[in-house]
Amino acid sequence: MPAVESPPVKKSRSNPSSKPAPFDLSQYGITVEDIQRNLSAAVLYTEAIQGDVKCTIADTGALIAFSGTKTGRSPTDKRVVDHPESHDDVWWGSVNVPIDDDTFETNRERAIDYLNTRKRLYVVDAFAGWDKENRAKIRVICTRPYHALFMHNMLIRPTKEELLDFDSPDVVIYNAGEFPANRRTKGMTSKTSVDLSLERKEFVILGTEYAGEMKKGVFTMMNYFGPKRGILSMHCSATADKKTGRSSLLFGLSGTGKTTLSADRHRLLIGDDEHGWTDNGIFNIEGGCYAKAIDLTPDAEPEIFQALRFGAVLENVVYDLDTHQVDFSDISITQNTRGAYPIEFIRNAKIPCVAGHPTDVIFLTCDAFGVLPPVSKLTPAQAMYHFISGYTAKVAGTEMGVTEPQATFSPCFGGPFLVWRPAKYAELLAAKMQQHKANAWLVNTGWSGGSYGTGSRMKLKLTRAIINAIHSGELAQAQAQQDPVFGFAVPIVCPGVPAEILIPRNTWGDKASYDATAKKLAGLFRDNFMKYADGASAEVKAAGPAGS
Repeated sequence: MPAVESPPVKKSRSNPSSKPAPFDLSQYGITVEDIQRNLSAAVLYTEAIQGDVKCTIADTGALIAFSGTKTGRSPTDKRVVDHPESHDDVWWGSVNVPIDDDTFETNRERAIDYLNTRKRLYVVDAFAGWDKENRAKIRVICTRPYHALFMHNMLIRPTKEELLDFDSPDVVIYNAGEFPANRRTKGMTSKTSVDLSLERKEFVILGTEYAGEMKKGVFTMMNYFGPKRGILSMHCSATADKKTGRSSLLFGLSGTGKTTLSADRHRLLIGDDEHGWTDNGIFNIEGGCYAKAIDLTPDAEPEIFQALRFGAVLENVVYDLDTHQVDFSDISITQNTRGAYPIEFIRNAKIPCVAGHPTDVIFLTCDAFGVLPPVSKLTPAQAMYHFISGYTAKVAGTEMGVTEPQATFSPCFGGPFLVWRPAKYAELLAAKMQQHKANAWLVNTGWSGGSYGTGSRMKLKLTRAIINAIHSGELAQAQAQQDPVFGFAVPIVCPGVPAEILIPRNTWGDKASYDATAKKLAGLFRDNFMKYADGASAEVKAAGPAGS
């Protein structure tokens, strides 16, 4: 009888010979023995499906995860340690609420105590920043495989050789979000606390399982340490010209179109949300994209739609129980449905995610008043005025408690993530734009033909046409007229865009109502800028709306 060849033995995590060496976190006071470090997406899927009742798989292969009660960031619960070394640097106030070191230590100990109750923990060791000279080593310690997969996607995954040099990370995140903060702890106002120590370079999360808190914690750190080295950290997306390698920046708060407009098949994607600008060019801080998924369709946003496949994370979406097909229009859980995926899932992503200096700096705003033109060209002084102002609208669901768009001003188009005073970032931007001769634009992705509730939001295809005309150089040469209230140059011709919508007053049926609304918005700009006027030049002050 011929011999029968035995099948090869499949190594498994239950096979002792295949297990990696135990990973030790005792230097942080963590005594858990089962530490799973830098697991692959496939293994994290398995962990999530087997051990996390809040996770399942979509019909496209993406992991569906639910973040619990918190489905958006909790900016009012962010705290920063007030320390003598950084006290004079920090922009204290509602954005950076101070706590003392004792409070931070208390919350840190509470987080570690909770982590020590878990049978298994997950560690993600990865980089923030594609520029190898300016990247940071990030260590994430968490309890949910969903959180580990999220940060696996959102950070830059190290090679095996690079992982050997991760003994001393630059930043450590303790994610104990399943466990609440103690309201009786000094400085706490709720059961949620997101605490940052610049000196310890540590970030503690309690009382929220929303994964975006980790992502923005890393960005906040980069927003502090980058400018100390002359690097401008920016809340923007970026693309690059396929021929020249020169980049273009799109600033804007969540929901204004940074991710959607950066997924442009005609250009190379550098990143969708966070970047640094050095003397050598720009670099993406992240290794992935975090796209809003509300009303996502393959026709309107094909690049993002196809990226939400195996390896991606879909947060808080509604799906069919039989087919697991996601209904992206269903907002019964939250309007802030999102997808996180590695940047290489976008077909035209440039790896590594670095590019040359920008030719164009574009400020995206979602104008709920319907007053601002679809596109305006800014002078250098106007660029600084609008960068410091950061006018937009909070889009429903981005933050807890926001249920409809609200007009707001967020300095540098990223106020919640700033550490230094806004002037620090504005001065760096002005210097770099002047040095590299970048054009500045204000693009309204918000309402036209009336305010929110009366008019309609700008169609994506028209905004794309405007961005294309900026990148081609056509719009810089187009005939323009000066806006009588805001003073900037408004192009009256743009390829692919009906001329009648370029001048917003023409789209309103009630011209008197438009005039009154424009006057109101101009007043809001003036009132807001008074907070920053002391640090602004006379030229920048004069670049605001008429009457400034």
